[in-house]
Amino acid sequence: MTEQRATGDLTDTVARAVLGTAGVAFLRPGLAQLLRTSGPLARVRAGGAGRPSHSSGVRVTRLGGTGRWHVEVHLVLHRGHRAVDVTRAVRAAVTEALRGEAGSPPRVSVTVTGLV
Repeated sequence: MTEQRATGDLTDTVARAVLGTAGVAFLRPGLAQLLRTSGPLARVRAGGAGRPSHSSGVRVTRLGGTGRWHVEVHLVLHRGHRAVDVTRAVRAAVTEALRGEAGSPPRVSVTVTGLV
């Protein structure tokens, strides 16, 4: 099976839904995003139309043949919030945000990488 990445608009929709969930401090950037924002490379990319930084902790893919979206979210929580409650709320928010975009409910994986 082949994997298809989602469009930037779909990824941004998921990122907005996640960031609007109580208890989410921010999305955890991946290594590629950290490298993009450092040093000379950031200055080169600053003039171009790049990906918004707020969606860096979101990956939306679809396996060929299944037609079902798989959403991976890496986030950091605010202290005082239970991870289980926030992850459930994030799954519900992402499912609701993608209701009109996908034929079947997406598979949502949420990873909590830290607390602030």
